[in-house]
Formats: sequence, C-alpha cells, structure tokens
Amino acid sequence: MPHITVQMYPGRSDEIKAKLAKVLAETAAKELGREIEHFSVSIEDVPQDEWTEKVYKKAVDPENKEVFVRPGY
Repeated sequence: MPHITVQMYPGRSDEIKAKLAKVLAETAAKELGREIEHFSVSIEDVPQDEWTEKVYKKAVDPENKEVFVRPGY
C-alpha cells in the first residue's frame, strides 16, 4: 500500500531515521484509516551538492502538482 520516501541531507543517525520513519508511518496510518503494517518508509541521504539535480528539479519544482507542502527556500 502506501510507501513514503524521505530525501534529506546526510548526517542523521539510523536511530533518528528509524524514529522519523515510525512517526511518519503512524501518522499516515491514522490519517488514512489503515493499519500501520500497510505502510513502508525509506530514507535516502542526498548530498547537498546533488540536491538540486536529484531532488529539487524532480520533486520540489513549483510545477510539480504532487507536492503539497513546499519548502521556504
């Protein structure tokens, strides 16, 4: 069922990533009225110098209608 992907700069521990993934899955399950076992979460570290090409131009671009929360930069 739903898969959530988080892309962020490197530098966070696996413990922090696991906690974030759990909170995201729990929140999504609650909001969508599904059990948590229906969700998966992955976290991809993207170096800052690759951010524009790998993330911004593909996902955050203002023309992308699938982005519901936009960054303030």
